[in-house]
Amino acid sequence: MKVNVILGYLSLWGLATLMVGCSGSDKKANPVTPTEDLTAFVDPFIGTGFHGHTYPGAVVPYGMVQLSPDTHLMGWEASSGYHYADSLIYGFSHTHLSGTGIGDLGDVLVLPFTGEPSEKPVAAFSKAQESAEPGYYKVAFDNYKVTSELTATTRVGMHKYTYATGEKQQLLFDLGHILQANWGHSNVSNTMEVVNDSTLKGTKVSQGWAYDHPVHFYAKFSKPFSITQAMVDSVSVGAKSLYEGKNVDAYLDFGTSEGPVLLKVGISMVDVAGAQKNLEAELDHWDFDRVRQEAGKQWNDALQEVYVETDDSDIKTIFYTALYHTKLAPMIYQDVDRRYRGMDKQIHTSPVGQMNYTVYSLWDTFRAQHPLMTILDEDLAADWANNLLLKYEQGGILPKWPLASNYTGTMVGYPAVANLADALTKNLPGVDPQRALKAALVSASYDTTALAKIKEPRGERVMTKHNWYINKGEHIPSDKIGNSVTYGLENAYYDWCIAQIAKANGDDALVERFLERGLNYQKYFDASTGFMRGKNADGSWRTPFDPNYSDHEHSDYVEGNAWQWSWFVPHDTPGYVKLFGSEEAFTTKLDSLFTTSSEITGDGASADITGLIGQYAHGNEPSHHIAYFYTEAGQPWKTQEKVDYILREFYTTEPGGIIGNEDCGQMSAWYVMNAMGFYQMAPGRPEYLVGRPLFDKVTLPLAGDKQLKIEVKNNSAQNKYVQKASLNGVELTNLTFTHEQLKAGGLLSIEMGQNPVK
Repeated sequence: MKVNVILGYLSLWGLATLMVGCSGSDKKANPVTPTEDLTAFVDPFIGTGFHGHTYPGAVVPYGMVQLSPDTHLMGWEASSGYHYADSLIYGFSHTHLSGTGIGDLGDVLVLPFTGEPSEKPVAAFSKAQESAEPGYYKVAFDNYKVTSELTATTRVGMHKYTYATGEKQQLLFDLGHILQANWGHSNVSNTMEVVNDSTLKGTKVSQGWAYDHPVHFYAKFSKPFSITQAMVDSVSVGAKSLYEGKNVDAYLDFGTSEGPVLLKVGISMVDVAGAQKNLEAELDHWDFDRVRQEAGKQWNDALQEVYVETDDSDIKTIFYTALYHTKLAPMIYQDVDRRYRGMDKQIHTSPVGQMNYTVYSLWDTFRAQHPLMTILDEDLAADWANNLLLKYEQGGILPKWPLASNYTGTMVGYPAVANLADALTKNLPGVDPQRALKAALVSASYDTTALAKIKEPRGERVMTKHNWYINKGEHIPSDKIGNSVTYGLENAYYDWCIAQIAKANGDDALVERFLERGLNYQKYFDASTGFMRGKNADGSWRTPFDPNYSDHEHSDYVEGNAWQWSWFVPHDTPGYVKLFGSEEAFTTKLDSLFTTSSEITGDGASADITGLIGQYAHGNEPSHHIAYFYTEAGQPWKTQEKVDYILREFYTTEPGGIIGNEDCGQMSAWYVMNAMGFYQMAPGRPEYLVGRPLFDKVTLPLAGDKQLKIEVKNNSAQNKYVQKASLNGVELTNLTFTHEQLKAGGLLSIEMGQNPVK
């Protein structure tokens, strides 16, 4: 299933430096593994099965190009363009989303073929002929005599197509290709211009999840071609210098000359000139193997941010593949000349040293992926926080799932404030508290003037009417507006986050006001059932009530039910416990979450409810903090039991080894943090709870040439219970330590055993 080339760290060290335009901070990881290539433990096929929705193609860390095969065009499983169960390849396109539940991108598709197809060519392949490693993908087709290899720089995709000797070397270049056309994704316009006999350039503009999405390209071939046929809006046209329409594709013929056909495709979201500059700056040669090695070196450097020691190679593969997945998004969204398209749809130029990004899956990634980056690379985490603020200043509101300079308005509330609160409470460098507070207050308001600036079909979802009720001091009435409980709970947490931002500004009045709003979760708690429930405008509970019932986004709960959503109070465990009357009653109810029937009722039940333990659903993000309630309520051994089960059962080395949508790094970041042995319950509160570590030793290089070493004694599958833990010799009596303590480095010592410590 996987082919990895063990290059060795010492040989990699001698390769060329990172390609022009690579992102990240100046903080370098200390070389803790001078002879080990960690890319050998990454399997890009993990997550491509079940509903993981990842892709196996070639990409560098946070790269703007994700060059990957498209095997699935329609429906939910086409979100990344690839599904492991498929056996057909429609081509290789240059942009993809990792692990999302909605599809888009799939821009500028290329497919090599042989023979004389009577219809648009589609390649057949078997899994035995397919392999991948970080920055490289390879497949041999069954029906065409050609082997395809892909690699990439940050903004350029490089292809190598090796045809059988004597075969006519042909290639489909398809701008009309689209993912999830049945979900409203369509082309607005395609333009393809023949620059010379080895160069194409042009633009594709599409509408879908990203409503207004231009992609410009500049493509250079290593051999001259002739165009044997072109299709413009399903009409065959002869050879021309310019093709324009809604859907354009062309058939290129390279003759039967010896040697492979090489292709370099630079992309830009600014203009064609930008795509050409990107190509010429990042890839001024035709040495495919060199690009592949440089991509591998970038990945090895990125993976060196954490080093784990274990005798279990499967766990090590799961871990480093998860770490790999946390470094695919946000994506760089800026040309080598620093120009980019902003949220106002205008072209801007970043100051030297700054980078613009897109694909922030905020509702997912605020929980673990962004907190993880505050540990691994705090400068990059600060860059992302500042980039969200820049998007606010250009667009008028903090984004909610920004995609290709579009707001999209996807998911719940205003999760960007959680990232800002976490950045400020962890004292990340260069994040302005006043700037953050100004942006956060707009998101928490119901400012229709700001909302009117977003001229996109999904724009109204960025600031929903749920805010209007909250700002009136009322509960959100379930008989007036949908998803009332989910929005009520999530926005209470986000308001608590704004209180932390206000605290960083020294504004006591705002702190008090938003701490009070942070208690709004209490308005939805029904003490008679122990669940968070929909409440009508007159104050009565919505009936009938079935805590197992789900209707995706058409009930009081988004992508879940009362069982799962009743636990979204990550910021106030003591207050939530009081609603139950005692810690015993609280933990008894929590026990029932994990032991009750896993039946989900309702004809429109959300497909996102996966990874069930009772009604706990690890396959979707709202459950990710729940196991740690036990530790906060005085029963940490139950946290350790649940975390151990999740780590071992819901993450595997198989293609279906991620139990739900990977969601741009969140599912994987949860694994990375928990496998190291700790987790952050509530971003915005800079502290970590010790869980159940998987590794005997972990080394975390930190800023300032410091390291945090985690050493786990008596560690085994049977010894899943923490006996005691200490940080730099001081016992952690409540299994809690702060971000400040982590940054100081030193030794976190954890002793494990077979029996719970109660």
